[in-house]
Amino acid sequence: MTTPHKAIETVWRFSLNHAFSAPIPKGARSHLVHSHGSLSLRLYAPRGTDPQTPHEQDEVYVVARGSGWFVVGDSRVPFGPLDSLFVPAGVVHRFEDFTDDFATWVVFYGPKGGERG
Repeated sequence: MTTPHKAIETVWRFSLNHAFSAPIPKGARSHLVHSHGSLSLRLYAPRGTDPQTPHEQDEVYVVARGSGWFVVGDSRVPFGPLDSLFVPAGVVHRFEDFTDDFATWVVFYGPKGGERG
């Protein structure tokens, strides 16, 4: 016999329009949309170049708009809207040759150093 699951009482919904209604601060490339425990959801929208450095947590990007190339280590792959990209903690990565409208959700999660697979 299975135990019934408790219903979720609170649903959090995040739209791109809502995320852009709180503008990215001048000089920044992202802003925090939501956090819960080790998880943080940010809207990332660099302009011109992407100078980011490796992060302490694992991360997932979900491209909201725009296209270009995503570089992880020695690999370079094209990306476009609705693509998802995973980067383990500590790995060098960046977006290159992206369109002016580029914006992506980025989810950081788990412990510093990343989860062990």
